Amino acid sequence: MSEDSENQRKRSWAEPYKIKMVEPVRMTTTGERKTRIKEAGFNTFLLRSRDVYIDLLTDSGTSAMSDRQWAGMMMGDEAYAGSENFYHLEQTIQKYYGYKYIVPTHQGRAAEHIISQLLIKQGDIIPGNMYFTTTKLHQELAGGTFKDVIIDEAHDPGNLYPFKGNIDLDRLRALIEQYGEKRIPYISVATTVNMAGGQPISLKNLKEVRNLTSHYGIPIIHDMTRVAENAYMIKKLEDGQAHRKVSEIVKEICDLTDGATMSAKKDALVNIGGFLAVNDKGLFDKARNMVVIYEGLHTYGGMAGRDMEALSIGISESVDEDHIRARVGQVEYLGKKLIQSEIPIVMPVGTHGVFLNAKKFLPHLTQDKLPAQALAAAIYVDSGVRAMERGVVSAGRDPDTGQQNYPNLELVRLTIPRRVYTQAHMDVVAESIEEVYLNRNKIRGLKFVYEPRYLRFFQSRFEEC
Repeated sequence: MSEDSENQRKRSWAEPYKIKMVEPVRMTTTGERKTRIKEAGFNTFLLRSRDVYIDLLTDSGTSAMSDRQWAGMMMGDEAYAGSENFYHLEQTIQKYYGYKYIVPTHQGRAAEHIISQLLIKQGDIIPGNMYFTTTKLHQELAGGTFKDVIIDEAHDPGNLYPFKGNIDLDRLRALIEQYGEKRIPYISVATTVNMAGGQPISLKNLKEVRNLTSHYGIPIIHDMTRVAENAYMIKKLEDGQAHRKVSEIVKEICDLTDGATMSAKKDALVNIGGFLAVNDKGLFDKARNMVVIYEGLHTYGGMAGRDMEALSIGISESVDEDHIRARVGQVEYLGKKLIQSEIPIVMPVGTHGVFLNAKKFLPHLTQDKLPAQALAAAIYVDSGVRAMERGVVSAGRDPDTGQQNYPNLELVRLTIPRRVYTQAHMDVVAESIEEVYLNRNKIRGLKFVYEPRYLRFFQSRFEEC
């Protein structure tokens, strides 16, 4: 759909691609789904994909690659050292993102591990615009403590402020003055903020953060997993940005930071892959040495040559104007349908998924009864739609006291893979949520029966209480 047609009267739009291959999905009965969710311990991560109808668990590695990407896979140079695909990937990252030095990894959390081990020492403080599960864990394992400096609006699901990913500058400044810049190895800035509901940070706010950190000599490390989606929201919502290309805004965002971790399984449209990007040569040399220990040689870092080629192409496709407009537009489409049915969701609608407000959806369940986990299980039983919890289970326990963390946001994430589902699939999802909402008082709370030490939301098991 072109911008010209958007300015005309409202008309239907379609995805900017046509389907060349199909993957059949299996419909199950309600009885089968009740059995499967009990076998999975009421954890949607433990369901088998063959038992899922529409899979909205995550947008990580679940997007559909283009014909150009599949063609690129046939050009994989699988040399152990010096793969041509690495040099193509390096040039592509430098062109679109601007970072000087690239260390490939098998996915984003490997890059988080490397940068955390290299920059964080015991007792350090890492401010950021809301935690993300794997990022925070790697910071803690390196001896650091994450401190949330996101604006208050981000913790309010009903607040309509368009840039709820913004950093509170006063809070950040106070934190620096409290601990001193020597105890703050870097500021962690995410585009967009996943745990807040896929909320973007504004270009204006990022520039202000850059000015502040430059004064203290503190670097910014950018979680750029969904940077193109954030750039699109800047183009759409921020004053003075509508005339710009998404690719230009992406480049400016990256230029305002000192380095980045990237899970290429999101924005960059591949099923596996990631990288660490930095501008400091000394830090790069240390990271390049470290990747050999944990991932693979510095010219493949855990990826096959064919994967690096698909990633190079995916980066260029991720900033295509038609693609990014349709990608975020499909999320908005589902969000609007749920709003029309008065379903409580995080507002405004984010970029990579619609987040249900489980506290309002299930007001009869207190947070210790794990309402978001229970709601995700109930949605699966109703329709075979798989979603995931983003609440107390994901928040984990305080590492010092062992007590449960109870975040303000208790959410169920309906995450939409890129280029996979049609608007008709979104209609089915909306109808399922509406049905579950009508019968919400029948949903029972859950309790833990198994809880792993780290990232418990992936493998925990529950039973009804």
